[in-house]
Amino acid sequence: MIKPQKMRDGDTIGFIAPSYRAKRDPIERAAENLRNLGYKVKFSKNLFSTTNVYAGSIEERAEDFNAMIADPEVKMVFFTGGEVGNEILPFIDYENIKKNPKILCSYSDSTTVLNAVNHMTGLVTFYGSSPRFFESPPIDYTLLNFEKRLRSNDLEYVKNSEWRVITPGKAEGILIGGYLMNFAALLGLEWYRELPDEDIILFIEDHEKFSNASVVSKWFTTLEHHGVFKKAKALIFGHYSLEPSPVIDDILARIGNRYNIPVIRNEDFGHGANGAIFPISVKAKLNTEDMSFQLLESGVK
Repeated sequence: MIKPQKMRDGDTIGFIAPSYRAKRDPIERAAENLRNLGYKVKFSKNLFSTTNVYAGSIEERAEDFNAMIADPEVKMVFFTGGEVGNEILPFIDYENIKKNPKILCSYSDSTTVLNAVNHMTGLVTFYGSSPRFFESPPIDYTLLNFEKRLRSNDLEYVKNSEWRVITPGKAEGILIGGYLMNFAALLGLEWYRELPDEDIILFIEDHEKFSNASVVSKWFTTLEHHGVFKKAKALIFGHYSLEPSPVIDDILARIGNRYNIPVIRNEDFGHGANGAIFPISVKAKLNTEDMSFQLLESGVK
C-alpha cells in the first residue's frame, strides 16, 4: 500500500476532466471556492477541450492526467464524473504514479480510474468528493470530510444521515467500491484483474436518474457473477433517491440474506448533497448492533 501525503494550507489542487466535457463556469466557481479555503488551484492544459465533443480526446485527457501526476507543485488531483474515464486506462503512466504518489479524489464514473490506479499501483485513492461539491460554497459536511480524510490522520467517521439496517451483522475488511455500474464493468479487465486478497467492505452507490431498480439488480448480479460477494463481508449502499425506494431495499436484502452479510443504507455519499470520502483499500469495521462504522487506518501519511 502507498499512502499519499496529506494536504496542507496553501497546497495546489490540480483540476482535470478524464470523464467528461468540463464547463468553464462551474469549474471556475469550484476553483474560486477552493481558493477561498486557502488552496491554490491549477487547471490542466486540456481541461476544457471538446475535441471529442463529449470530452477532450483520449490522448488529451491521458496527457493531462499524467502531467498532473508528474507536476511536483500539485499535491492533489481533483476531478468529477461523466461517462468515458475508462478510455484513458491504457494510457495512464502507472509507474509514474508509484514514483509520485499524491491524492486522487473523485466519484461517479471516475470509480473506474480510482480503482484501476489503486489496483495497478497500490496507491490509496479517495472516493466521494469532486469539484461538483464546490461549485457552490461547500456545506459543512463536505469540509469536514476534506479535513478528516485528506488533511489529517483522524480515523473518526461522522454520519450525516440515518444509517438503516437492511440485514444485520458485523464485519471487518478493506474499503472497496464506488459507482455500481463502473465498478462492475471494471472487474476482470487488465487494469483490475482480480479482487484484493483481503476481506472487503463494499461501498456502492447508484442513482434513480441513471439506473432504475432493474438496472441496479443487473449490475449487482454482475458483481455476484464475478464472485465479489465471496470476498465482501459487508455492503454499504449510498444515496439513491429522495423518496423511499422499497424495490432497492428488496435487492439489497436479497444480497444480504443470500451471502449472510450485513447491509446498510445511508445518504452520506453518492449523487446527493453529502460527499463523505472513502479511502479505497484502507481497513474499516462495521457493526449494526451499535450502528458503528470506523476506519482502522488513515488513507494519508
